[in-house]
Amino acid sequence: MALPERVPRGLVVGKFCPLHLGHERLIEFASARCTQLLVIGWSQPGFAGYSAERRERWLRARFPQATVAVLDDARLAALCRQQGIPVRALPQDKDSEQVQRAFTAWLCVALLSGPVQAVFTGEDYGDGFAAALAQHFNAPVQHHRLERSTDIGQASGTELRADPHAHRQGLSRSVYADHVQRVAFIGGESTGKSTLARVLAERLGTAWVPEFGRTLWEQQGGELQAQDLLRIAATQPQHEHQAAQHAHRWVFCDTTPLVTLGYSGWMFGTAPEPLQRAAARAYDLLFLCAPDIPFEQDGTRVGEEFRMRQHAWYLQQLLARGVAYVLLEGDLEMRIARVLEELARRADNRFSVLAE
Repeated sequence: MALPERVPRGLVVGKFCPLHLGHERLIEFASARCTQLLVIGWSQPGFAGYSAERRERWLRARFPQATVAVLDDARLAALCRQQGIPVRALPQDKDSEQVQRAFTAWLCVALLSGPVQAVFTGEDYGDGFAAALAQHFNAPVQHHRLERSTDIGQASGTELRADPHAHRQGLSRSVYADHVQRVAFIGGESTGKSTLARVLAERLGTAWVPEFGRTLWEQQGGELQAQDLLRIAATQPQHEHQAAQHAHRWVFCDTTPLVTLGYSGWMFGTAPEPLQRAAARAYDLLFLCAPDIPFEQDGTRVGEEFRMRQHAWYLQQLLARGVAYVLLEGDLEMRIARVLEELARRADNRFSVLAE
């Protein structure tokens, strides 16, 4: 069936706490029916973890063709000042439909380039919404409704906020990735980092991120140059982000950019500013693997004395940077048990610290 003629400018309004696939279907429906799509979001007082910046980032990434404005009071105030108009506050979620609709109309005209000719919803209230906007604009506004049958099985925003991991099928991979906790292992040579990351990922049915520095070293025949470490520090977080989109609840990271900074010093006697900045990358949970298991020489490692020197450097760096960590000691199963204990203590976390 042919689509109706496109309207010049359409509108979708929501809280997007979080942006879920039901919202995305509505935005796609609207995009096909208007030349320009405006997507507005706000929630006042809102929900912990769902900042305006985070929700706008989701929307812009998923719908780069749309004009997106997700607001909190600070963002609204900044827009008002840019336009040279009096600052006003967002309406509260508890305010009446009349207040919300009047604010939407004011927002379109005062700050977002003018009226719209259509609103897109999946609800009965859309007819009244369109009529109210038409009255404020003194011009016709259509209502295009998406049939909710397309959302059968879609978890609600309330359900997703309560447990995004149980309902992750209702989120796009990139949005769910913001809920995945990054768990990292650092330590000297032959302290079990790779084994821990791999085994824990297997046991918990999730993803892990191998050490890109080792991969690049092997690709280059056992040779690294100083500039390679900058590439390693930039690439490792990219691999973490990619893995998070295929993970469940946790992604286990074998190394961090702090380790890359360490090798820059040990190998080349340098600590360039880009590596210093990269080394500040935060993780939801950081484990330092103690050098208390037998050293295994695989033909690539320096030796026991170097392993102890590495461990001392990590301790000094973590203390100086004020970074929280958990020391892992004992054999593999003891270490795994300690990691699982720490994960259980953080099971209610909703977001990764890296996602904000």
